[in-house]
Amino acid sequence: MSSHQTMKVGILGFGGLGQAATKVLAPKQEMTWVAAADLKGYAYCETGLNPQTAIATYGQQGSIGYLDPYGTLSNHSIKDLLETAKVDGYFLALPNLPNTFMADVARQFIASGWKGVLVDALKRTSAVEQLLQLQGDLQAAGITYMTGCGATPGLLTAAAAVAAQSYHEVHSVKITFGVGIANWEAYRATIREDIAHLPGFTVDKAKAMSDAEVEAFLDQTKGILTLENMEHADDIMLELAGICSRDRVTVGGVVDTRNPKKPLSTNVQITGRTFEGKISTHTFTLGDETSMAANVCGPAFGYLKAGLSLHRRGIHGLFTAAEIMPHFVR
Repeated sequence: MSSHQTMKVGILGFGGLGQAATKVLAPKQEMTWVAAADLKGYAYCETGLNPQTAIATYGQQGSIGYLDPYGTLSNHSIKDLLETAKVDGYFLALPNLPNTFMADVARQFIASGWKGVLVDALKRTSAVEQLLQLQGDLQAAGITYMTGCGATPGLLTAAAAVAAQSYHEVHSVKITFGVGIANWEAYRATIREDIAHLPGFTVDKAKAMSDAEVEAFLDQTKGILTLENMEHADDIMLELAGICSRDRVTVGGVVDTRNPKKPLSTNVQITGRTFEGKISTHTFTLGDETSMAANVCGPAFGYLKAGLSLHRRGIHGLFTAAEIMPHFVR
């Protein structure tokens, strides 16, 4: 791909996050959304897909495979899309349910012979550990994989890595997030992943819950999910980057599934000791006006562009948001 060409981008997963990603991409000059896949089908148009038409089709018929004339119904949508489409990079807007799912998707890409850039917004430490085991396979396959590149992990992890440069030693990294969404149905998979972090729940238990069961549970909590000491991949990412050991990283927050307004501001606090022996705390706070979708999809595409830069130079394998800076996408 030459420098003057736009990057052809695919989106895997077409729930709330995947649909938001198409809207983020729509005004971009450097990227064109050309492909998407969901559980029941895929769509591909080499000159670009229309977000409004695709979202309407998905809402009315339950799959982007019904998108006329570019959609195809398939029980093996990712495999079939890879065989059909010419795509430079994919955003994996997929739920990691079960916890092995994202690693299994990566294996599909490796087996297909496709070469390019992959970006995910994984949350769990154990999911990133599974991808680390594929480092050699990804490198041999010619795939540049950027993991943990959403808001947290992602934007806030990168901020922590930059802020840590002021210190001789990092004592703690504390990430606190507030998420507000108009209704949980728009982000079913994301909410299930959050429920899986609550006491008494597991990934498998959350995945097995019906929509009615989720709704009943949210009625009990008045739509609020309060999450503490989460298993969040910020810890392993900062450890791999040499910032601090994972036990010094804590992540928690509040999700309001019934109101778009954030219940609290999202921030990361990095506390450490300077070379003069002073103890100090840097705080990086996200604007309350930015939505979860903006804070996840924006960085994801910034890391996709950074991954393309690495891929052009023949640099393949697995990288995290704490290692590589995102590139702004015009």
